[in-house]
Amino acid sequence: MRLHLATLLLIPVLFGCWKKNGAKLEDPEKLAKVTAQLTYAPEVPAPLNRGPSRVTVNLETKEVIKRLADGVDYTFWTFGGSVPGPFIRIRVGDYVDFTLSNHPNSKMPHNIDLHAVTGQGGGAEGSFTAPGHSSTFSFRALNSGLYIYHCATAPVGMHIANGMYGLILVEPEEGLPKVDREFYVVQSEFYTKGKYGERGLQPFDMEKAIAENPDYVVFNGSVGAVANGNSMEAKVGEKVRIFVGNGGPNLVSSFHVIGEIFDHVYGEGGAVVSQKNVQTTLVPAGGSAIVDFVVDNPSTLILVDHSIFRAFNKGALGMLKVPGEVNKMIYTGKTVDSVYLAEGGAIQTMPDEKAAPAFAAKDFSERLKAGEAAYKANCAACHQPNGEGIASVFPPLAKSDFLMANKNRTIDIVIKGLEGEITVNGQKYNSVMPSLGLSDETIANALTYVRNSWGNKGDEVTPEQVKARRGK
Repeated sequence: MRLHLATLLLIPVLFGCWKKNGAKLEDPEKLAKVTAQLTYAPEVPAPLNRGPSRVTVNLETKEVIKRLADGVDYTFWTFGGSVPGPFIRIRVGDYVDFTLSNHPNSKMPHNIDLHAVTGQGGGAEGSFTAPGHSSTFSFRALNSGLYIYHCATAPVGMHIANGMYGLILVEPEEGLPKVDREFYVVQSEFYTKGKYGERGLQPFDMEKAIAENPDYVVFNGSVGAVANGNSMEAKVGEKVRIFVGNGGPNLVSSFHVIGEIFDHVYGEGGAVVSQKNVQTTLVPAGGSAIVDFVVDNPSTLILVDHSIFRAFNKGALGMLKVPGEVNKMIYTGKTVDSVYLAEGGAIQTMPDEKAAPAFAAKDFSERLKAGEAAYKANCAACHQPNGEGIASVFPPLAKSDFLMANKNRTIDIVIKGLEGEITVNGQKYNSVMPSLGLSDETIANALTYVRNSWGNKGDEVTPEQVKARRGK
């Protein structure tokens, strides 16, 4: 008996299922209905313990003013009011009804391109939405993996650069291997009219974006979003998984965790482990990776883009805090501290164009507040957040006789740098402080803060006083 080709093609329709990439594609009308749980970085929705379902996803686009760095605000274009947008977790075979709503106060139309979607524009064609409107389209999750989503409304680069991206995970049928903790981290860059740390509401700079010269490279939308008081946490012996995305819009990330080694890497967000025992993994713009590792020893693990100036000078730095007692069978900490005399050093400075005008403090209290931000951005790494310095290396600023003895000398040091031996509170120091290329306003703010903190009792340093010292 022979069957007509058309009859053969109708068989899966009549029985209510198709198969694609090993996934059973059931009739959407017969699937159980669920609403996706969305979470905000660094949180991740719980692993799914269900079969294919009909999943409802509701997402809103909003344009909001939020913190980019201490003292720096930015008008973000967002999914769900945050950067990155919410984490979406579904599984292969799911049929997703996706509704995108654009807040009435938005100034721009928006849409969404989900890299997990097989269809026109990844959903962009079906989701173009004017302010005050909603759009709905549906798609089948055919391929497991970790995927970026982003706005694809013209000009596409501007919408992405302003914060419109996030991650969607399509779990395989069997799910991912069990871990103890999961985290959500997305790297991206921001292009502002003012340079890094310049205070106030900063507008987007299209020329810098085209030149691919960002002022900020950050994790989860702002400097410090996953550091210090916002750090992620785990316990010794736990297995940690990080879902890493790169919203771009331009740079490739060299993702690294200082103090750990990735046991497994799912390269480019694919469904299978591509490498083991990895130090640093590349995450392309508009791409992702999944990494996991067992935390073997207590420490503060530092997440960085190992294009390292991005980490320590532009903001791409996060923390995973792991408390506990050190296992000296794995790591001892410092056991010897001896003197080493190098060949010498030179003051490090680069030719600098005229600095853009900094935020202008109106009074002493504003200058103190601005100075605290300037100190954290430029000085705290060496002299420490509490001003106590590092013994035998970086002199203390707290209760410093050297600092407080001569205001003009202190201004000169910040302008020009310093090389050679000095004595601070009876202790000798011989290291190099480079010229930092800061504006008069920023130097005045920072020195006013330092001279009036941690037991120091000084007066205000003004931009006019700094300007008068230049060239002397």
